[in-house]
Amino acid sequence: MARLFGTDGVRGVANELLTAELALTLSQSAATILGHRQVTPGTRPTAVVARDPRISGEFISAAVQAGIASSGVDVFDAGVLPTPAAAFLVADIEADFGVMISASHNPAPDNGIKFLARGGHKLDDAAEDAIETEMGLAPPRPTGADVGRVSRFADAEDRYLVHLLRSLGGISLKGLKIVLDCAHGAAAGVSPQAFTDAGAEVIVIGAEPDGLNINEGYGSTHLGPLQDAVREHRADLGIAHDGDADRCLAVDHTGEIIDGDQIMGILAIAQKEAGTLVDDTLVVTVMSNLGLKLGMEAAGVKLVETAVGDRYVLAAMRAAGYNLGGEQSGHLIFADYATTGDGLLTGLQLAARVAATGRSVQTLAAEAMTRLPQVLINVKGVDRTRVKTHQPVQQAVAQVEARLGATGRVLLRPSGTEPVVRVMVEAPTAELARTESEALADVVKAELAL
Repeated sequence: MARLFGTDGVRGVANELLTAELALTLSQSAATILGHRQVTPGTRPTAVVARDPRISGEFISAAVQAGIASSGVDVFDAGVLPTPAAAFLVADIEADFGVMISASHNPAPDNGIKFLARGGHKLDDAAEDAIETEMGLAPPRPTGADVGRVSRFADAEDRYLVHLLRSLGGISLKGLKIVLDCAHGAAAGVSPQAFTDAGAEVIVIGAEPDGLNINEGYGSTHLGPLQDAVREHRADLGIAHDGDADRCLAVDHTGEIIDGDQIMGILAIAQKEAGTLVDDTLVVTVMSNLGLKLGMEAAGVKLVETAVGDRYVLAAMRAAGYNLGGEQSGHLIFADYATTGDGLLTGLQLAARVAATGRSVQTLAAEAMTRLPQVLINVKGVDRTRVKTHQPVQQAVAQVEARLGATGRVLLRPSGTEPVVRVMVEAPTAELARTESEALADVVKAELAL
């Protein structure tokens, strides 16, 4: 039987893979593993539950809360809130665990269940495996006063807002005009309020969730409307969230995209100048642009590279105590303030840097790095298991690397879930990146065909 948990919780089409029955069973198991086994005997465990606004979140949340409460755990229902808000609230009220119901940037028919351990941290593989194993056992059946209670978490949003504003350290965004794209998702209520409270003039798009339109044509995966709105309103910058608001991408005043690498570069330099960047180190994945590495070297910032996935970035940060890391996709982690990626926190920190320096985000991005053209090709129908050992493929990689020298980079990465090899090439020009990536993709397709 395939492992139920994926790279970010349990995710699938709601009412197909992710049914009410599965949500109930999962939450009962989590109540045992993360609740009863982690608290002092005789103590009532507590859990925070939140969701994004997709329509299926309503019945899945009801099933999750039923499973947790029926297992003798008290539930605080935080309603519709971003994933990072759920993580913060678990830590803030010292709950034993949390549940976020969201499929992030996926379309509305999908949904997911993500568990958070005490302190608001993502689960490790061992905890997820323990929950899966527990699903095969009979759940606890308390009765009477021993069943859990479900309460509305009345001040959940206010607590999160105060936390976000404190992270600015007194910097005001007054004088900045900012367009926010909330992806018709979980940020639709709290993000505009946060930026307004911080002093910015705010124009909001993508903030009318109806349960079916999450991520549809808006948000960090569809930046066109944000680019248009920034130019139309002559704004200083635009901020785009994804459906559960754990990511942030931006556009400058001309509508040019500022990606996660550039945002990381801007904020790493800011923290280095402030003396708050631990060991002057930024944690990134192997997919970050070579331009970021070169820019950080020039700024005196060291890079630590991990495999693709925010969980690997988090693991590296926690292992060495680093406090800034993230992904090109805009998933940034500020360990001084958060235990997971936080798109609102990222957007506020970026805007604060603009306000504090008086320089445009375009200028700050150019100072941080020069983004090299990057081409990514997904080669399908190949044996991904041989990509790192097949001699002709590795020889082809070596030849491309020799031609590019220090001015480019090659990365071959097997997909973790399907017969696909991802071929990525960075080069000084877009044409060279395209030519070299296509040639290498042809070799992979010919040599590793199934």
